[in-house]
Amino acid sequence: MTQRITFGLDTFGDVTRSPDGDDLLPYDQVIRNIVAEGVLADEVGIDVFGIGEHHRDDFAVSAPDVVLTAIAAQTRNIHLTTSVIVLSSDDPVRVFERFSTLQAISEGRAEMTLGRGSFTESFPLFGYDLQNYEQLFEEKLDLMRTILDADAADEPVTWHRGSLRPGLDNQRLYPTLATPLPVWVAVGGSPESVVRAARHRFPLMLAVIGGAARRFRPFVDLYRRANDEFGQPQLPVGIHSPGLIAPTDDEAQERLFEEWMAGQRRIGAERGWPAPTMEQFTREITHGALYVGSPDTVAAKIADTITALDLDRFVLKYANGPVAHEHNLETIRLYGEEVIPRVRRILDQRS
Repeated sequence: MTQRITFGLDTFGDVTRSPDGDDLLPYDQVIRNIVAEGVLADEVGIDVFGIGEHHRDDFAVSAPDVVLTAIAAQTRNIHLTTSVIVLSSDDPVRVFERFSTLQAISEGRAEMTLGRGSFTESFPLFGYDLQNYEQLFEEKLDLMRTILDADAADEPVTWHRGSLRPGLDNQRLYPTLATPLPVWVAVGGSPESVVRAARHRFPLMLAVIGGAARRFRPFVDLYRRANDEFGQPQLPVGIHSPGLIAPTDDEAQERLFEEWMAGQRRIGAERGWPAPTMEQFTREITHGALYVGSPDTVAAKIADTITALDLDRFVLKYANGPVAHEHNLETIRLYGEEVIPRVRRILDQRS
């Protein structure tokens, strides 16, 4: 492994239920709860906390940088990132300026994870043609790499390698970075996306949301071969997967089951997936991408995943649809206080 393993949490800003379970909370309360969750993550020693960008009714956060800034003002150690910024429907210049501002406010704790997004609602919302889905991301990722390199060299930005966004001539972007801004690229598991992350010299974040994590080892190996072939140092590799932690396995599964089924039905209806089953839920916990159970159960599974994929970062997506804020807080607390120390002990014993 290239560095000490870091452990993260992230949320898409899922709209959650009220404590009595009867109603969904209003968006403003969900956002305030996410800030409280980020503050707790800092208090229990989590390395990094991420928030996703969405523009649909089941998520409250459309401006993750703003929410991260609120968390930055109330924390001291935790790094703050996105999960993800949908770069294709944003502008790299504005993204850089927003996150260089967050880097200043947080005193060097900002990060970004860039992606194309698994949902596409932002494209028509901001006037982009979905037929340009692939080209938009390629061009804007190339521009972001150019911007970061220019800032590191204290040089203006010149870029003319795109056809979907006007070029730049000798432009300075402000505020400049006082400390480097770590930027990752999230991919869903296509070889082309993995190689693109390496070509642009970004660390790789694999979104493993279904099936066994070890299936993604070929992508890790491909990424590292690509770095070698491009003649550059190896960069970190991480994964993001969903989960929920409770005092016992039964409690964790009971808290998640109905919400997981409802979420799978909704997304499945949008994407043409078959209806989810209890057997599928159980299989994802025992052999797949769900990290659900007691601290012992979840720690053992995370340690196995880190070993199988030779990871530098593991990120648990702790928010799962309408699962209540109170359960999310318990997941965060148990992850920081019990799961991460267990994982580190297991890995130390194996080394």
